[in-house]
Amino acid sequence: MKTIAVIDIGKTNAKVALVDLDRFEETAVRKTANSVVSEGLYPHFDVERLYRFITQSLAALYEETPFDAISVTTHGATAVLLDKNGDLALPLLDYEFTGPDTLADAYEKVRPPFAETGAARLPMGLNIGAQIYWQEQTYPDRFAKVASILTYAQYWSYRLTGVRSTELTSLGCHTDLWNPYTADFSTMVDARGWRPLFAPVRRASDILGGLTPQAARDASLPEGLPVYCGIHDSNSSLLPHVLTRAAPFSVVSTGTWVVMMAMGARKVALDEARDTLINVNALGDPVPSARFMGGRAFSTLIPDATVEVSEEMEAQVAAAQWMLLPSVPEGSGPFPHAGARWTCDEASLTGPQRLAVVSFHLAMMTASSLDLIGAEGEIVVEGPFAVNSSYLRMLKAATRRPVLIGSQSATGTSLGAACLADGSRAQAHTVEFEGEVSQAYAAYAARWAELVHALSSKLAPSVPH
Repeated sequence: MKTIAVIDIGKTNAKVALVDLDRFEETAVRKTANSVVSEGLYPHFDVERLYRFITQSLAALYEETPFDAISVTTHGATAVLLDKNGDLALPLLDYEFTGPDTLADAYEKVRPPFAETGAARLPMGLNIGAQIYWQEQTYPDRFAKVASILTYAQYWSYRLTGVRSTELTSLGCHTDLWNPYTADFSTMVDARGWRPLFAPVRRASDILGGLTPQAARDASLPEGLPVYCGIHDSNSSLLPHVLTRAAPFSVVSTGTWVVMMAMGARKVALDEARDTLINVNALGDPVPSARFMGGRAFSTLIPDATVEVSEEMEAQVAAAQWMLLPSVPEGSGPFPHAGARWTCDEASLTGPQRLAVVSFHLAMMTASSLDLIGAEGEIVVEGPFAVNSSYLRMLKAATRRPVLIGSQSATGTSLGAACLADGSRAQAHTVEFEGEVSQAYAAYAARWAELVHALSSKLAPSVPH
């Protein structure tokens, strides 16, 4: 195989990209916003609109460059409930909907412990188990018609092949549904009687089948074109490095969420109150991980994407120790209960100064999370933050470890998903960030950590610091 088409559904945007396996790079891409529909039972993803975008994009890309197979990667925290006919029994719940929180106390009594699953208790619908429980309790008549539960990437491979499946990386990302240490469903799945509903568990690299006649017509593609099972997006970013890089190292995948995964990490006790967790990589191995909504914070705090900061201005901000302390937004990350506060006059900051402060904040949040999961060795930054020199410089200063620049596409996920077709051809294109880090940056990092420690000490005793 030479060219793989990758369906890449992120929380904010969706794309279909072509990846040349010989060059191991994207050669074409089509994008659209991933909108949430507010009407109906609850906020949900518009899967039919996405299906039209996917099939139209596949058709257009194939006309330009015929490809050999299709792979899929998507965000997590989404379960698909199908009826016996293969149609949606309930809409695909938007994981930022707060409905599941209304049953939080009841769910707390049935969910498995962190020690079993490595899945921290998260708000809204961020635990798939909480979604399914809320749907079961809130819409019992509709839930009674559920015949199959699919993980999200596997829904799209099902739409193309007609083959229903679930997959390890998607089951193993803070779902409450999976025990990564026994490689089996959690005790809650059996206690709730859900096990028979879950489609068979497959590896991400399995070929599920070929395009069905209907999917082939919809996308103007050859019937039977191979389709791979698919992979959770954060693990997709990790995969090329797992296949080509010696541990220890960590990968920082930046998008709406900043997700950190540490291979060969030192042994630490993960703290579920601070958004650390166990993910399962594409090889089926548990991986200490952490996350915070860094991309969401950046877009909220820096609405003007054209702002740039010079190295001189950046150094001035570091020397002045103008800071943004956590958290934006609240509710996730290493300091989930801390409200954001500025140590300087926010209103007086110029656009470039503000960009430097926010970039430093995101770097320090990343460094804090990496420390919580015992990360060691090189740090590979994937995605939009890989082109932010202020972020990279402060991350290097805070961790005192090599920082490498990885894929700078919207995310590194498309390349990882293409690896599913041929892992032997995986490449990890990285270059070391060689930006100079003065003592002012190290002093800034130390002061930020000191202030955050003091801030955490004032929070509720249940929140470690």
